[in-house]
Amino acid sequence: MALTRGPGVSGRPERLFPLFAGIETLPGIGPKTAKLLANLQIAHPKDLLFTLPTGGIDRTLVGSIRDVALPGIATVTVTVGRHMPPTTRGRPYRIEVEDAETRFQVVYFRGAAELHERSLPQGKRRVLSGKVELYDGLAQMPHPDHVLVEGDNLPAYEPVYPLTSGLTSKVMARAVAGALERMPALHEWIDPALMAERGWPAFDEAVRAAHHPQDARDVSATTPTRQRLAYDELFAHQLTLALARASDRKRRGRTTEGDGRFRRKVLDALPFRPTGAQQRSLGEIEADMAAPRRMNRLLQGDVGSGKTLVAMMALLTAVEAGGQGVLMAPTEILARQHAEGLRELADQAGVVLELLTGRDKGRERQAKLDAIESGAIQVLVGTHAVFQRDVTFADLRLAVIDEQHRFGVRQRMLLGEKNAEADVLVMTATPIPRSLALTQYGDMDLSALDEKPPGRTPVTTSTVPVGRMDDVVARLRSAVAEGRQAYWVCPLVEESEIVDTASAEERFRSLRTALGEGVVGLVHGRMPPAEKDAAMARFVSGETGVLVATTVIEVGVNVPNASIMVIERAETFGLAQLHQLRGRVGRGAAASTCLLLYRAPLGETAEARLRILRETEDGFRISEEDLALRGAGDVIGTAQSGLPRFRVADLDRQAGLMELASRDARALLASDPKLETQRGQAARMLLWLTEQDRALRLLSVG
Repeated sequence: MALTRGPGVSGRPERLFPLFAGIETLPGIGPKTAKLLANLQIAHPKDLLFTLPTGGIDRTLVGSIRDVALPGIATVTVTVGRHMPPTTRGRPYRIEVEDAETRFQVVYFRGAAELHERSLPQGKRRVLSGKVELYDGLAQMPHPDHVLVEGDNLPAYEPVYPLTSGLTSKVMARAVAGALERMPALHEWIDPALMAERGWPAFDEAVRAAHHPQDARDVSATTPTRQRLAYDELFAHQLTLALARASDRKRRGRTTEGDGRFRRKVLDALPFRPTGAQQRSLGEIEADMAAPRRMNRLLQGDVGSGKTLVAMMALLTAVEAGGQGVLMAPTEILARQHAEGLRELADQAGVVLELLTGRDKGRERQAKLDAIESGAIQVLVGTHAVFQRDVTFADLRLAVIDEQHRFGVRQRMLLGEKNAEADVLVMTATPIPRSLALTQYGDMDLSALDEKPPGRTPVTTSTVPVGRMDDVVARLRSAVAEGRQAYWVCPLVEESEIVDTASAEERFRSLRTALGEGVVGLVHGRMPPAEKDAAMARFVSGETGVLVATTVIEVGVNVPNASIMVIERAETFGLAQLHQLRGRVGRGAAASTCLLLYRAPLGETAEARLRILRETEDGFRISEEDLALRGAGDVIGTAQSGLPRFRVADLDRQAGLMELASRDARALLASDPKLETQRGQAARMLLWLTEQDRALRLLSVG
């Protein structure tokens, strides 16, 4: 399909040119105001269309200020009385006015007398709207928001827009009015059946109604108008991901089919059968690897759901087919731990597995690089060091990335350079609510491990006020005497490793005094890697009984003998993080306990977090509750999440629309892959309008 090309814009349809003009082309917007609007990410008139009112002010005309609860906003018709200019410097300018029932004063603290005389001439009728308050028993309206000649129009409900310092409501309202005048007629991109079912208005009608609310209900996220506009944003986003997914599926991969010889050896040696969820996920991964397109799959698994076994079976499939596999972890501690856990399985299969980290130097490193290049190392485990240019694989078939959100897109691209045809399996130990998984990973296929393998003991979770710290320490003393081990996680004081480290060091000293010199170990993010590993090794071997740590032990550390988890100031942690930390215990046969030490009084949200944690160990339920409590950006961590910033859509309250948009986008592309039908071309217009350039590029090359 040929797209209309405009000057200086890569293929943007001409009909949208007025909406993409500079913001200064709108009435009343000069360079200074344009700079202020830029603070709100408003650069074009179309940005104003999607900058909706956050609330409104009731400007309904009343007979008298006596009809309004003071202090409050009143809109009344008055007769202007005498003017009382200040007699001394620094005093306000006062004007007496009278409504149908009472007198009050209009007060100005600035502005020239001539200006006040012109806007409120004595003896004339005017409509005033503004906040009325009592001062020394007298009602007054300081600096009215509106002064109108009787008969002039004032909306009964005035929209309130997001503003920035220096930007007034009047300027914003005039800019929005100018943007609305430029809105062209557009064909409908939403499925007509869905619009009818939801009772949604047409796009232009929805935009106009959203900017002209009639009452407080009209600015709610649940109105059909707002739902429709939120859906437009989500639909454009999901179309982009679906196009990326379709494009990815066209990318040639390698057909990787194993004969099962290595996998059978591992399964025969296991003391249990894999869970149904593990078998289902393995089936999905094996089918992807056997297909001629590149696999791009996310494996979500709760704490202790058996992701490691699934990853190893996938890596063995690559080796059975004559290729190599790599598993990458975000930290050296985790890479070493993965290597230890997987080496046992690799030995049972008779497969060569090796670890590569930034600490490998000189001849030892070169020997490993040579073995990787020759194919002698069949499974490589490492940190981001495996991305370095001097690492060359003989035949890389599968890359498993652990804890995806800690890597980021750039590293994934580097991996693609290593072998553009290698299958990719991303693992996350943080169950993500379905709506967010679609937002963040909508271009990937999803597999979920939602069952626990046999042998995991339930963890008893209790809340304990910090005032009972001595009881907790006494309990630790007797547990350590019985040969049990415990973690003590220190409070997340603030987003500062230095401050959090200080709190860990302080707790380490006090516990060492209470429990004995060699009993307590310490691990935090600012320690040199060798010291950190040595402290971990002493804890893993049982040499130390209690490990004091910051959240560096949140993910992946596996010590089956550790059966007590103490989380100090638990109310300072997020729900998903508390769940991750609790998952470090309950890995052996001993009954396990998680003690949440909190400082009273607890806020409502903190109380809800701790209650949910006591009630359930289901990470998927916890992730949904976390979303409800904290909101989408916080659940994934906005800074590194890659979550799109929507102008209208509110993922916290409109999460259900994301699933709907995902299904609709996939259905549209299944029936119209190049978006050439009338609805498809309308959807292209939506992609232009929402600046989904990535999708438009994929279409132009597709």
